[in-house]
Amino acid sequence: MIDAASLLKAIRAKKPLVHHITNWVTIYDCANIVRMVGALPVMAHAKEESAEMQAISSSLVLNIGTLTPELVESMILAAKKANELKHPIVLDAVGVGATKFRAAKALEIMDSVHVDIVKGNGSEIAKLAGSNVLTKGVEATEVKDDLLILTKKLAKKYNCTVAVTGAEDIIVSAKGTGFLVKNGNSLLSEFVGTGCMAASLLGCFAAVEENYTVASAVALSCFGIASELAAKKEAKPAAFKQELFDQLYSLSSENANVLQKIDVLK
Repeated sequence: MIDAASLLKAIRAKKPLVHHITNWVTIYDCANIVRMVGALPVMAHAKEESAEMQAISSSLVLNIGTLTPELVESMILAAKKANELKHPIVLDAVGVGATKFRAAKALEIMDSVHVDIVKGNGSEIAKLAGSNVLTKGVEATEVKDDLLILTKKLAKKYNCTVAVTGAEDIIVSAKGTGFLVKNGNSLLSEFVGTGCMAASLLGCFAAVEENYTVASAVALSCFGIASELAAKKEAKPAAFKQELFDQLYSLSSENANVLQKIDVLK
């Protein structure tokens, strides 16, 4: 069993500042989900300050959901500072596979700086790994190739952790080892923003755990546990979303260990 409790306690004790250059659609939810686990969010998108803000932060979350060339420039400037200071970087590959522009810009970021955790749904990760797939806007589509093989290929190529979100989350290290996270509830797919929030949580946990594969597994497990607890109280999406925040806020370190469903990847 992974000691999720110690990581949750560390976030609440250290209150790391998690810098986001993120999706305008979900920015409010991303900020709040960071607060729910005890970390602090900051959003600095302008190229004139993105690197300076990164210098006082603990981790960096890049989300290409509302992508522009100017935003990519800010992302790379902040990411170079993060690399310099050894701050973990999370890249949420939102919508990769929907357009050539998104795929090109995601790869440009990954080729320009070292990204520690690449997160996406199945078709987004498959596209980054070289598979010929399409993403339906920001929604995953069927991947005909072996997704685990593609995930391992991407992780090895970029020497990073890759987190694939879905009904069961796949987390793979550059060495090909990893975890399968089985926590979660289907209501998470009924409203916009849960993927972006998951990326923000990856930034929180990576800020306190140097093993980014472990950090990713715990982050997604805690998010999934909160969703399971929320679904016991609320069955409709809007009410469930509010309860999700409250359950994550009140998630005890003990429950983070007891309720986790994290298997070693075989």
